Amino acid sequence: LPDDADAPAAVRAVAEGALLGGYRFAGYKTRPQPARREPVAEVLVAVPDAADAAALAEVSRARAAAGAVRAARDWVNTAPNDKRPPAFAETVATAAREAGLDVEVLDEAALAEGGYGGILAVGQGSEAPPRLVRISYTPADGGNGTRVALVGKGITFDTGGVSIKPAQGMWEMKSDMGGAAAVGAAMLAVAALKPAVAVTAYLPIAENMPSGSAYRPGDVVTMFNGKKVEVLNTDAEGRMILADAMARACADGCDYLFETSTLTGGQVIALGKRVSGVMGTPELCERVRVAGDAVGEPAWPMPLPDEVRKGMDSDVADISQVNAGMDRAGHMLQGGVFLREFVTDEVPWAHIDIAGPSFHTGEPTGYLTKGGTGVPVRTLLHLIDDVAANG
Repeated sequence: LPDDADAPAAVRAVAEGALLGGYRFAGYKTRPQPARREPVAEVLVAVPDAADAAALAEVSRARAAAGAVRAARDWVNTAPNDKRPPAFAETVATAAREAGLDVEVLDEAALAEGGYGGILAVGQGSEAPPRLVRISYTPADGGNGTRVALVGKGITFDTGGVSIKPAQGMWEMKSDMGGAAAVGAAMLAVAALKPAVAVTAYLPIAENMPSGSAYRPGDVVTMFNGKKVEVLNTDAEGRMILADAMARACADGCDYLFETSTLTGGQVIALGKRVSGVMGTPELCERVRVAGDAVGEPAWPMPLPDEVRKGMDSDVADISQVNAGMDRAGHMLQGGVFLREFVTDEVPWAHIDIAGPSFHTGEPTGYLTKGGTGVPVRTLLHLIDDVAANG
């Protein structure tokens, strides 16, 4: 690698690229196959000075970041019968505890006692009850006093509920917990990297199933912050669980809130499968865009027009869950407009819609292998670094 000012950044790029491009999910095949082993046993990065502190630091950071991405990919690629809400919550909680992080897991009884109506409504159709996992990191020296909240959507499988999805491609809905996987995995890297900011993650986890106990179109749900939501489409479940988690993050107190989710098919229609949509506080959305460009996880800021909010007015509640006319115009924006209702006015926030970028259905390309991508783990880590350095 070059012996110049850009060498440390090049070290990180090469190391991350090798670790991510060499990822392979072990899978479930019973016949032993050499291909199930790691495709690369060892990666050597040649630098002008192997004892250079900057180069060593970049290698360590690359290992932490890529390790987190690989964990997120593993969780997304896991079969949905092996990651129903209690199991997925325990998997993430165990990994976080082993990393030295503080963990709180709310079961269905605690969710009911706490008033998490959105999480409970979505989860009530499944025999596997919902969970909310809260993971926190506090700098040993207090850091710079800034508090970052991360929220990720954890729908372990999405049938659409009563508003059931078409059968074609439904198997990909095992990836509907990609946001929670990214947020939980990012916290593992945070534990290793020890940034100078406090970071708390919130992972609302549920399985959206049709059954005699499932929530229905027409239901009115009381959310964590007390707002009443009229349900029009049970397949718009992600925003229901996220709203509770975002309201909890604001209640706990935070200076920045980053939320990521496989929220809408509208993101794929508007921006394709590689570019995430970003909505929220304009300044923070721009920081997300810059961070995404820096790490190779592109994102593009989108507006939250007043007319979209007007279309979500409800005759019987504070807000409808989707456009009251079931109009899909501005579908991605409807998700952002809804989530805005659950962020307190003083908190800068950004919603990152990763419906397309979180799961790669084509052949491997670059450092993206087939299946879960781990987007936007590295964007979140870059943002945390940015907040640590610049507030």
